[in-house]
Amino acid sequence: MFRFAVAVLATWRVAHLVAREDGPGDALVSLRRRVPRGIGRMLDCIYCLSLWVSAPAALWMTRDPLDWFVTTLAISGAACLLERSGGEPIVIRTLDAVDDTEEARHELLRTTAHADA
Repeated sequence: MFRFAVAVLATWRVAHLVAREDGPGDALVSLRRRVPRGIGRMLDCIYCLSLWVSAPAALWMTRDPLDWFVTTLAISGAACLLERSGGEPIVIRTLDAVDDTEEARHELLRTTAHADA
C-alpha cells in the first residue's frame, strides 16, 4: 500500500509539473511551446500525462504484464482523483501600473451630458 501511495503522489506531481507549471527557468513552458501540436496538447493535459507517467511507476510495483497494466490504470486514476479534489489555484500577480494622468482620471468618470444643461 505504501508503494501505491508513493506512486500516485509521484505521478500526480510529475504530471502537474509538466502540464501546469512553468518549471525552473521556464524550461517547461519553453518545452511545451516547441513540441509538435499533438504532443503539445498532451503535455497540457494532466489526465493524459498521468497515464504516461504512471506506466514506469507501475513497473516499480510489479513486473507481471497484466498486473502492470491494471496498476498503471489504478495509479493514473488515483492521480486524476487527486487532481480533481483540489480547488482552483490561487494566482498572485502584480497589478498593472496606475495611470495617474488627468486624462486617465476623466475616463473613469462616466457622466451623461444633457442638452439643456
